[in-house]
Amino acid sequence: MRARVFVTLKPSVFDPQGTTVGEALHTLGYTSVKDVRQGKYFELEIDTTSPDEARRVAAQAADKLLANPVIESYRIDVEAVGAPAAAGAGSKP
Repeated sequence: MRARVFVTLKPSVFDPQGTTVGEALHTLGYTSVKDVRQGKYFELEIDTTSPDEARRVAAQAADKLLANPVIESYRIDVEAVGAPAAAGAGSKP
């Protein structure tokens, strides 16, 4: 199974990097971008066939190492390895 862990700063935490990127986007003409929040992305291949077990292992890893629970939150997506990944907004054909 593959677990994708998306870690982001909590909404109440100031994000200077996101602010800087947002300002740069405005300078480049992307005035419709209203807010930018930066984060981290981890992809874990977990030796199990159970989506629930993969989610449990990924959550434990996020709680213990991947995210700082004081200032960050995380989201986990799980899929079978070899399953076609959904195309992201930034992907190109």
